[in-house]
Amino acid sequence: MSTSPLPADRTDRWQATARAAGLLAADGTVAATIFAEMSALAVRTGAINLGQGFPDVDGPDFVKQAAIRAIEDGRNQYAPGDGVPELRRAVAAHQERHYALAVDPDNEVLVTTGATEALTASILALTGPGDEVLTLEPFYDSHAAAIGMSGATHVTAPLVPGPDGFRLDVEALRAAASSRLRMIVLNSPHNPTGTVLTRDELAAVAAVARERDAIVVTDEVYEHLTFGAEHVPVVTLPGMAERTLTISSSGKTFSFTGWKVGWLHGPAELVTAVRTVKQFLTYTSGAPFQPAIARALDDDETPRALAASLAERRDLLCSGLEAAGFRVTRPAGTYFVMADATDLLPRLGLRDGVELCRRLPELAGVVAIPATAFCRPGSATAQALSAHVRFTFVKREEVLREAVVRLAGLREA
Repeated sequence: MSTSPLPADRTDRWQATARAAGLLAADGTVAATIFAEMSALAVRTGAINLGQGFPDVDGPDFVKQAAIRAIEDGRNQYAPGDGVPELRRAVAAHQERHYALAVDPDNEVLVTTGATEALTASILALTGPGDEVLTLEPFYDSHAAAIGMSGATHVTAPLVPGPDGFRLDVEALRAAASSRLRMIVLNSPHNPTGTVLTRDELAAVAAVARERDAIVVTDEVYEHLTFGAEHVPVVTLPGMAERTLTISSSGKTFSFTGWKVGWLHGPAELVTAVRTVKQFLTYTSGAPFQPAIARALDDDETPRALAASLAERRDLLCSGLEAAGFRVTRPAGTYFVMADATDLLPRLGLRDGVELCRRLPELAGVVAIPATAFCRPGSATAQALSAHVRFTFVKREEVLREAVVRLAGLREA
């Protein structure tokens, strides 16, 4: 007899969320995310973890000292629900300085618990059953999960690998945009492919959004981590300011991922909608960290230095992966690289990228993430990327050099 307190035929929203994220098995059991599985594997085997994308060094000392001062000054109770005024002003000033955008810090900026909350609250606030939400594929897993929470239908347009990196299939984008389209979720610079959408690709997205009267939610957390490519916020394109929510965070730009300080900005009526939902999620968080990030946003040199350092580490890892037998698509942004193991798999007696990632700690002492973790199960994109795996290069140079040495052993495995 079942011991579950729920009727056997009941389906709850959490199950829709798990299913959307590819975590719900046919028998109803819930699997751990591939990120948790691979990180646990790294700990258990002592492998170098190039799967989960977090820095292994802290951000600037002056930002940490600003947080310490805020704690000592007693800024340890609830921050305002919108975020502390100095951070909202700093976000507005940043957008004006970098992109010539005029943003009202009092009505058009909302501070969130990382970019993930900003994305989830936006999707929950503005979509629901009967709506369609379009993302690029592959996609960051939380995008699919949030769509599952909302009850909307997830549709995708593929990024296709080629000689110029992963590029948007514009015809597929147009074909996927039905009359039920309510929202397009963009991510550029893009995780996991490392592509930076071109102005022409963004113009195609903008045209679809205008034609379908859809909202665009754009995840730009890697906006400063580009390598020679121009990051163009979609909100700067004609006719997009009134329908775009722009999201970013301090975690990637300043290497404080654990502080979970993010933000969004957009038209006041859309920000109000998101705030209404967000206030019943966390309400507010990170009170002493918010003024510290406001201080960080005034500094443009730290992101430039980080991008320059990451470019060198990208080249180090990419060259090592190529030497190990992978075909590599060199990323134009983020701190991830996609590597195609098609040539390696038959020699190693493995079927696909999932099997490779589960065996990689044993074979080379390194952990990566299969590209299919970022795709809908069984989709055409998942099939096309079945031999691809994602590595991160946001680790210290000596760690990457050791990883390259270990990966070289794959040629002899």
